[in-house]
Amino acid sequence: MMGAYVPSVELIARVRRGEPAAIGRLISRAESGLAEARGALAQIHKLAGGAHVVGMTGVPGSGKSTLVSLLAQRLRAGGDKVGVIAIDPSSPYSGGSILGDRIRMSDLSADPGVYIRSMATHGATGGMARAALEAVDILDAAGFGVIILETVGVGQDEVEIVRASHTTVVVSAPGLGDEVQAIKAGLLEIADIHVVSKCDRSDANRTLTDLKQMLTLGIHEQAPSGWTVPVIGTSAVSGEGLDELLGAIARHRGLAPDSDAGLARRKSIAEFRLRKTAENLLYDRFNAATAAASAKLAEQLMRRESDPYSLAEELLSTTLEGEGDHERDVYSKFA
Repeated sequence: MMGAYVPSVELIARVRRGEPAAIGRLISRAESGLAEARGALAQIHKLAGGAHVVGMTGVPGSGKSTLVSLLAQRLRAGGDKVGVIAIDPSSPYSGGSILGDRIRMSDLSADPGVYIRSMATHGATGGMARAALEAVDILDAAGFGVIILETVGVGQDEVEIVRASHTTVVVSAPGLGDEVQAIKAGLLEIADIHVVSKCDRSDANRTLTDLKQMLTLGIHEQAPSGWTVPVIGTSAVSGEGLDELLGAIARHRGLAPDSDAGLARRKSIAEFRLRKTAENLLYDRFNAATAAASAKLAEQLMRRESDPYSLAEELLSTTLEGEGDHERDVYSKFA
């Protein structure tokens, strides 16, 4: 049973105090997509901006969740409050998360300095859950200095993580053909740091060597001035490479934020946030405006009285006409 409704002003104050229940409640409101949540989220956005966001991604089976858990433990040992947003694939029918990353990170759950939240993608492309960026703001405003954003195993188009993170870590593992997968998925060039997990395996050196050679050949094109993309081997069994990885993240964080590269990264993150928010609002508005018409037009399509392209154009025309006054009001502000 849901608890009593908490007004936004009180909820924001409780989030600022770092209360887990308040953090969870506001993230749930963000996930709901309801307009009533936007006021609180707008205020939270103004209070955020101090955290360092580390994006963790890689192909399935590369050990991302294990690495995230170990990193969070090391960061806590160093005194950082750590937020973890684990983005799960979701069932297209129930919309629920099915991986349960929080179960795999249960050792951290009792630590008040760690907050872990799984979020379902609900079919969103790009590997990002719809309210993930809002969740980052909420944890940031709650005083979590490092926020780890772990995305689902990526495909060719699922590289949005770089647009939402200050530091992007791409995780590979030996025996998966990751060096080839990385190129196909566009992962090689988005990484600020490459990690090869399970480096205690006998075939790990080959994966490390292959990735280093690819970087030497200049496949990576986005590294900021003064930054050489490292390739680091790690082992969850021995702990090898974890301190080196933490050091690399700290060095990347320390790059001058007001340099050309730093400003470009911040602008890219802001632009991505703006466009993603606009896409979500447009999606909601389109669904609300077309609910009745789409059912009627679908019947025509089912009976093959028309084709899907003509009916889709009709659906869009009806929607745009209904939104005409609103669109003109928006455009007039930029005229």
